[in-house]
Order: sequence, then structure tokens, then C-alpha cells
Amino acid sequence: MAVNTITKAIFPVAGLGTRFLPATKAQPKEMLPVVDKPLIQYAVEEAYAAGVREMIFVTGRHKRPIEDHFDMTFELEVALEQAGKEELLAVVHSVKPDDMECVYVRQAQALGLGHAVLCAQRLVGNEPFAVLLADDLMVGQPPVLKQMVDQFTDWRASILAVQEVPAEHTRRYGIVAGTQINDKLMDVSRIIEKPAPEDAPSRMAVAGRYILTPGIFHEIANQPRGVGGEIQLTDGIAGLLRREKVFAYRYEGKRYDCGSKEGFLQANVELALAHPQLGPGFREFLRTLEL
Repeated sequence: MAVNTITKAIFPVAGLGTRFLPATKAQPKEMLPVVDKPLIQYAVEEAYAAGVREMIFVTGRHKRPIEDHFDMTFELEVALEQAGKEELLAVVHSVKPDDMECVYVRQAQALGLGHAVLCAQRLVGNEPFAVLLADDLMVGQPPVLKQMVDQFTDWRASILAVQEVPAEHTRRYGIVAGTQINDKLMDVSRIIEKPAPEDAPSRMAVAGRYILTPGIFHEIANQPRGVGGEIQLTDGIAGLLRREKVFAYRYEGKRYDCGSKEGFLQANVELALAHPQLGPGFREFLRTLEL
């Protein structure tokens, strides 16, 4: 039986979620629900489906609800059991399977994505790991991170999830360029954080999924601050390119940018339509609207 190659995943969840104020004034943006599950649960389920069993959350102040969500809720479970609500009890238990471990570390200052990843170094140790941004809700079959783990098993090098974006959107992403190996995989030679369209080496943008080798920690720890005065993960990957191979993988699936209100609403509508119980009735309701 094949041994899981990636067993740990980092979830940077320390951000303030200012684009969703006032909804995020007293709750983490990662706990905003898409249909019937919070964003962070979608990301954790994707990692679990890829073979990850240790979930490392890099948190900040006011992020306690994330920890509570993946903890046991004794009173709720007892109440459901006494009421004979077995299906709901199974739903509660499914949030954190018995073989999944959740670990939490604080990012005391919001110094960027690279810094958030560096905060988890001691927990990751000297092994490859995944990074998932819960803002990016990814729907794929097989799950997007599982696709990437399969690529890592073949290549044993860092893998970045990428998608093609319009030229006017390059300022929002890390942009990669390199040599195509096949229609899905690129041998990366260059990566730039949020370039202007005229400076972008391509339109291939890094989405919120990464598999990284432990060499990335040395690069992040020794790099200057980048765009926005932050310690950028993209800059760390650029440094890693000088010593190791890095590949960009054009994943099969759909990404919802739930860091934006428009993307969040799109995810709610499309996932509601695909929901086995809610979908049919919701579809009929949408047909009654004057659009």
C-alpha cells in the first residue's frame, strides 16, 4: 500500500477579513458559511481527502471559533444523542474524524503569507507539506490537493496550483512562467508577486494551494520584505527556484474567490444548486426571480 507523501497541512487563518466587515467584526472570515459548512471546513476536508492527517492552523486574536469548531462539543452531542437525532450527530462527528489532529500556533503580527508559513516551521519539521488558503474554495474531482499530491509523488518537488487569469487581474496574484512539460505541468523558471499587466511574464496565476519542500523555510527566514511591506511566500518560492525544481500544476476543477463578496455569493449559489437535498428546491426558487 502506498504511503501518504504529504501528511501535514498549514492553514493561514490569522487575517482580519476586512473585506467582509461588518460580518467579520466578531467572527473569523474562515467561519463564514457556504451553504451549510464554514469555509475552513471545505479546505480541511480537501486536505483530509488528499491523505493529510495533521492540520496546522496559524491563527491570530479573535480566531477562537475555528478552534472551537474542530473541538468536541459535549453538550451538543449529548443533546442530539438524547433526542435520537442520529443523522445530525453523525454530521457533528464528521467535522473532525478520529484520525485527524488539529494543532494551533499564533501569528502575533500580520506580516504576510510567508511569515504565516514560517510560524509553523517547528510543527512541520523537515518534511514536505501543503498550504491551503481557505479563502479559495476549490471544487474538483478528485479534490484539487489530491491531484497535487499525486504530482508530488511523481516529481518530489514543490507544486503550485495555477490557473489562467485575465491580463488585468495579474496585480492580484503571484504569476509564474517557465517551460511546459505537458498540458497540465510547467517547470517554473520565474515567479513574481502581483505584477502589473505590462510586467507580468504570463497570465498563469498561483491559486491558494501549494505543496512545498522544507527548503522554503530557509528562504522565507532570510528574505527582505516584499510587496506591501510583507514577507511574501512568492518571494520565498522565487528564492527556492535557485536551488530546487518548482512545478506549476494546472488543476482540474473550479476555484471560488471567497475572499471577495462576489466570489463568496457565487460559491453559495452554485454549491446550493449542487446540494443533493437543497438543490432541487433552490433551483425552482431561482426560476421565480426576475433577473
